[in-house]
Formats: sequence, C-alpha cells, structure tokens
Amino acid sequence: MNFKTIASLGVFCCFFGTAELGLAQDLHFSQFYETDILRNPALMGTFKGDYKIGAVYRSQWSSISKPFQTGVITAESRLPVKGESGDYFTVGLLAYYDKAGSIDMQTMAIYPAVSFTKYLGDGSRTFISAGFTGGYSQRSFDPSKMTTNSQYIGGQWNPDNPTMEGFSDNHISSWDLGAGIGINSKSEDEKLTYYAGVSSYHFTRSKQSFDRNNQFVKLEIKWNVAAGFSYRLSDQYGIQCHANYQRQGVYNEFIVGGLLGWKRITNSEADAPFSLYGGVFYRVSDAAIPTLKVELNTIAIAASYDFTTSKLRPANSGNGGFEITVMHSGLFNNDKFVRARTICPKPW
Repeated sequence: MNFKTIASLGVFCCFFGTAELGLAQDLHFSQFYETDILRNPALMGTFKGDYKIGAVYRSQWSSISKPFQTGVITAESRLPVKGESGDYFTVGLLAYYDKAGSIDMQTMAIYPAVSFTKYLGDGSRTFISAGFTGGYSQRSFDPSKMTTNSQYIGGQWNPDNPTMEGFSDNHISSWDLGAGIGINSKSEDEKLTYYAGVSSYHFTRSKQSFDRNNQFVKLEIKWNVAAGFSYRLSDQYGIQCHANYQRQGVYNEFIVGGLLGWKRITNSEADAPFSLYGGVFYRVSDAAIPTLKVELNTIAIAASYDFTTSKLRPANSGNGGFEITVMHSGLFNNDKFVRARTICPKPW
C-alpha cells in the first residue's frame, strides 16, 4: 500500500477497531489561544471589548493525502453581575466541522459554554474563574472509500473484495462535558497581563467504535494546562507569549511561542486603530509555526503555517498545515458593561 492509503487507514483506526487502536484524539490548532472553549472554558472573556465573534479554518497534510480540513465558528460575550462588584459571567458558543482523509471521516460538534469570573478587589486587578461546557458531536465516514489489506490479493487491489471489517454502523454520536478553572491579572503599572488555567474534557467517556457491539473503545479524558502573558514595552511595542500542554491517553502535545506587536500611534480620531504582530510558535517534536497577525479597528486577521520537523518530514517535504483566523470584537451601547470593560485584564 502507498503512503496515502496508510494515512487514510490510520485516521480510520483512530475511531474504529480494537480497544488498543481506539484512541480518538481531539482537534488541535496552531492558534490555540483563539479557541478558548476547546482548551479551557474558564479562560473565556479575556479580550478587548464586550463581545467577540470569529472563525477559524485549518487545512493540513494535503501533500500526502486528501487534505484534512477543519472549520470553526465561535462567539463569546461578557455579562456583568449587577452592581459595582466587577464580577461577570461569560457565555459562549463554539461549533466545528472536520473532514479527514480519503474515507471522508467527518465530525460535527457544538459546544455551548458558561463561566463565572470573580474580581478579588482591593486594587489587586486579579480575577479567578470557573467554566463549564457541554457538547454534542457526530462522527461518520464513507465505507465505499475504504481500502483494507483484505482487498489486496496477489499484490493487486480489487474493490469488489470484502473489507473484512465488522462495523455495524458508519455514524456515531455522543455527549461531552468539560470544565476548567483559571486566573488572570494585570500589574499595578498595567504593563504586564498574565493568565493561567487547568481544564479537563470528556468526563462522559463516550463510545467511539463504529461497531455497536464494541463497548471498550471510549474517548480518553483530556487534560489541558494553559498559560500566557502580554507585556507593553512602550506605547508602540509589546509582546504576547502563549503556552499550552494537553494530554489525552498516550497522546500529549506541548506548544509554545510568542508574537512581537507594533501599534500605530495617531492623534487623529479619523485614523482607525492599526496593529501588526509577527512571531513563531513551536509544537514540540512536530512543527515550527511562523505566525502573522493584523488588527484594523475591531477586526483581527491572523495566518500561520506548520513546517513539519518530525519524522514525517520526508513524506510531506516539510509541509504541514495552513491556518487562518478572523476575529471581531466590539462594544455594547450599555453603561452596565463599562466597569468590567475598565478593570478586566486584556492583552496589550
């Protein structure tokens, strides 16, 4: 079998097969800091403005197989608690569609989320938060596009030969639960902002096998640790750094990096705010990820590309995945949002 066939079968085995092979993994993103509901719902609400909506698109492995494509839409909004406490709720919603490999392994999911953030007060500029999310997902594949060893006889592939795979359904659906805690704060001189959080997903351990009789292939619990900071070097320059570690069964991933930012200084209200960021992230033992981001007024557009550094490099010539995010943040015309907007730590 050629490499494309092996790659497609590898994707299939992640979701169907014996207990040892059924280690389904979550989606991962190079711009992970833009999808808080998937990494820690407690980190929602830390952005400029009262609400944020956006989209993410990722395409990878086009050089060795049919491209793996993922699309995400996400939205978050803060709802201040009545009074001058500085506490607030954040409500959010994230939905995604993922299509992987030559057998068209498709996943659709929706994750509503809510978090509560407590202001510690007394000029501390520190917030602690707890968040929860509950999701519904559905997975499917096209069995007519499968290629298995049993279809090869005498070194020749014949699609009319049986696959010898005992799946009883090509659709599975499941419910999911996740929760996290977090902290974010800003220094007294307002130059430094930082956050950190721990979360866990898949408490329901949903069944992942397409064989109805196999109850042993379950989605592993995922643990996630996230941290980051931004620092204002001057009125024009600043830096952002983010790190994320996740572990799910035998799979683990650590990604870290940062962006250097520049803001245009203007005294004219007619000039829209403009910022430019550039930097590099590194997914350990896997890929180097140069990233470029532009902010104009309330719109932020960022693009990144994964250059493979792992043992897969000879097969894909170093090409990995392209990812683009588009985010919009804005303000509500309501005075009750002003206090949370003023004291809540935001990135530079």
